[in-house]
Amino acid sequence: MQPDGIAEVENTVRAVLRDVLGISAERVAAFTEATPLFGALPELDSMAVAGVLTELEDRLAILIEDDEVDGEMLESFGSLTRFAAAKALK
Repeated sequence: MQPDGIAEVENTVRAVLRDVLGISAERVAAFTEATPLFGALPELDSMAVAGVLTELEDRLAILIEDDEVDGEMLESFGSLTRFAAAKALK
């Protein structure tokens, strides 16, 4: 069972990746927790990372500090979703 709000955060992460990266809804819907992101998605380059993080901040009403951004957080769809949920569901 997922904690309250995690499904909403996951849907928001999917929507941000779709909107910012221009990925189809079908492709994003197929992402699993293990789906690799940074380094695996050509659309997610270093410039796009800034857009994704800014959009997550706006849509989830969170603040992401520069020192929190690392390769591990962007490694997979699951790691990005867990990070966003930890910030949003405090």
